[in-house]
Amino acid sequence: MNRRVPFILLLLIALGYSAIKVKQGSETTHPGLDKSQLTALLQHQASYQQDVKPILERRCVVCHGCYDAPCQLKLSSGEGIQRGASKTKVYNPTRLEAIPPSRLYIDAQTSAEWRKRGFHPVIDESNEIPEAGLNTSVLYHLLRLKQQNPQPDSGQLPSAFTLELDRDEVCPTLDEIDSYEQQHPLLGMPYAMPNLSAQEYRTLLAWLAQGSKTDTELFTSPEVSAQIKRWETFLNRSGNKQQLVSRYLYEHLFHAHIHFTNTAPGIFYRLVRSTTPPGQAINEIPTVRPYDDPGNASFYYRLRRYLPSIVIKNHIVYEFSDQRLQRYQELFFEPDYEVRKLPSYQPELTANPFKTFIDLPVKSRYRFLLDDARFFIEGFVKGPVCRGQVALSVIEDRFWVLFLDPEQPLFTNDAGFLGETADDLQLPVDSSGLLNPLSIWTRYWQRQRRYMETKQSMFETIGTHDIQHAMNFIWDGDGQNPSASLTVFRHFDSGSVAYGLIGDYPETTWVIDYPLLERIHYLLVAGFDVYGNLTHQANTRIYMDFLRMEGEDHFLAFLPANQREAIRNSWYAGLRTGVKNFFTAPQAWLQVESVTGYRSQHPQQELYTYIQKRVSAVASKGRHLNHCDDANCNEQPLPAKIMQALQQIAAIQGQRLHVFPDVAFVRIRMNEPGEDLAFSLIRNKAYKNVISAFTDENGRDRSDIEQDTLTVVNWLEGAYPNFFFSVAESDIEAFAQHCAQIQNMEDYKAFAERYGIRRTQKEFWKLADWFQDRLHAMQPIRGGLLDLNRYENR
Repeated sequence: MNRRVPFILLLLIALGYSAIKVKQGSETTHPGLDKSQLTALLQHQASYQQDVKPILERRCVVCHGCYDAPCQLKLSSGEGIQRGASKTKVYNPTRLEAIPPSRLYIDAQTSAEWRKRGFHPVIDESNEIPEAGLNTSVLYHLLRLKQQNPQPDSGQLPSAFTLELDRDEVCPTLDEIDSYEQQHPLLGMPYAMPNLSAQEYRTLLAWLAQGSKTDTELFTSPEVSAQIKRWETFLNRSGNKQQLVSRYLYEHLFHAHIHFTNTAPGIFYRLVRSTTPPGQAINEIPTVRPYDDPGNASFYYRLRRYLPSIVIKNHIVYEFSDQRLQRYQELFFEPDYEVRKLPSYQPELTANPFKTFIDLPVKSRYRFLLDDARFFIEGFVKGPVCRGQVALSVIEDRFWVLFLDPEQPLFTNDAGFLGETADDLQLPVDSSGLLNPLSIWTRYWQRQRRYMETKQSMFETIGTHDIQHAMNFIWDGDGQNPSASLTVFRHFDSGSVAYGLIGDYPETTWVIDYPLLERIHYLLVAGFDVYGNLTHQANTRIYMDFLRMEGEDHFLAFLPANQREAIRNSWYAGLRTGVKNFFTAPQAWLQVESVTGYRSQHPQQELYTYIQKRVSAVASKGRHLNHCDDANCNEQPLPAKIMQALQQIAAIQGQRLHVFPDVAFVRIRMNEPGEDLAFSLIRNKAYKNVISAFTDENGRDRSDIEQDTLTVVNWLEGAYPNFFFSVAESDIEAFAQHCAQIQNMEDYKAFAERYGIRRTQKEFWKLADWFQDRLHAMQPIRGGLLDLNRYENR
């Protein structure tokens, strides 16, 4: 058959499943291997932890490590390998009905349970004839298919290799592998990547031939065990106040990869609810959301070891320590307040944290969030679900994030104000029904309007402040917390968060207060269901528009009243009139003068200079943390010619950036071994507006490519590099000049041919490993495996 197969089909198949029937008896045959080769494989002992897992992580988990793994085949853990694959896609924004969740370690515990849920095996499960592990393994057939039909070793891959993100998926079972191999000989694994080395291939085959055994390293050091005991004791103390605080902490940390300070960097835990108390084996309660009803039986908060390999796209780290425990004591137990009655788990209540946790001091809640503001912003930008297009399609490609000071007498810091407006702060409750746009507008937009009207009346009473004094309302991290200033980068449907104010002045900035930060978390992290239906996705998407505009309006409030409307309108240029009417909000506040003292004709740029000065101490500290986890690491100044070259690249703007990848990693090979440098080139696409629920991502109503910019940073930013470049230090000036001269796709291809590393080149894996090693060395705690699913074919 010559019919072209959609890419996802190719990719999933390439990683997919299928198999050949095993002949009975001792004369089992193994396609592609003679008896001597099989004997050699059986004699080659392959340890899963020491030999196999490192290969899987660097060559397979880079595409098969999260919810977006082709065919849901997660090769990041032994349990994922044993679970196998499914023909059901997790990411399907058009489905009318939600699907049952399929979370490893949570929704099923054994291979038999996963088979009942529609997953099929990709390794041998017979355990009858050890040598049969190849014939009955889909993984073996896909690995062998790649060896028998290697892809081109230069230039671009032919168009038969479909690489679109939303490609169709075909996930063959064991019985389907023969026909698949015949019809698609070029779809072996690793799909659309260079072949494995001979040693890597031999090791994986030996492991498969010997039964594909997996084991898990569960050793817990005495130091960690003591900390787990201390934390579980704290979280499960009796009393209404403790139980409410523990519930608040759990609903905000359920998605965290918890690391204990001063322990091994690769060991993480999850905070879960279990039916079993500390000291017994954990039996996690498998609710979809952290605030779902856990049932009538008693439950306990437990710390469960996170077993899969760490992939950076869903790696959101939170530190536990003795100092953290003391901080919780200061925030939630030293203040004088009473919790007379614990809140229920009724859906209308649980989706409204302002009602659920009304008894907890507002300042304590806000301070808790600000202590790790980067973690909570990263929760929605990066997210535990790997892809974030629902949330990220409503934001700019690069913007700054600031926070209002919790010590200022602002009405949004006041418990009375939040109590009065709690009904209007209700977040969308999950719905299993079909999409009803009128319901969305009437139930949530009208509440948002009322809340904004209330805020407007309060805003009119705050008086005016000189710009220098107004800066006191911007939180400066108390002079030490780098989370006070953040930069968000969006790369289509993925994103990342960096400390500090990175790049040139952005078009927009968010200034976030407590109720906004809390709602962002409950809408996009605690309340989001990646397995949900179209209604749930639409409700989430639309409500996030409200929240984005609210944060932007807080920023506008610091600007002269006569400038606000024009600036705001520029952010939504080209928006269709009908859509604009939907988002008409109270705007009288735009005319209320609140900040005076501007001295230039460009108040937004002037405001940015004041903001930079306000957070300068923590922003500088934050930029260092972007480069290295360890505060003591040595960050050498860059040679002048490299700085000048990178500045030349960063100055590129406009339409010619349209051919650039979203994120490219650059290795600069220095003269001295071990001193090579790593950089990221980040393309910032400009938009006339970001109301993309109603406009095309690159359509005329939205795209504003003449305003595209490029940000260059001296660290590895983002989880999905789209392209690699490698350049010698002696060629860096020519590299920058060539880059600056790119005008169209043909120019870019010539540039990539000279300095880039394509999917076809033998050097690809070597350079990918170098970037991975570099990331691990500089970010041993916050780093993880990069994802190569989006690597471009240019």
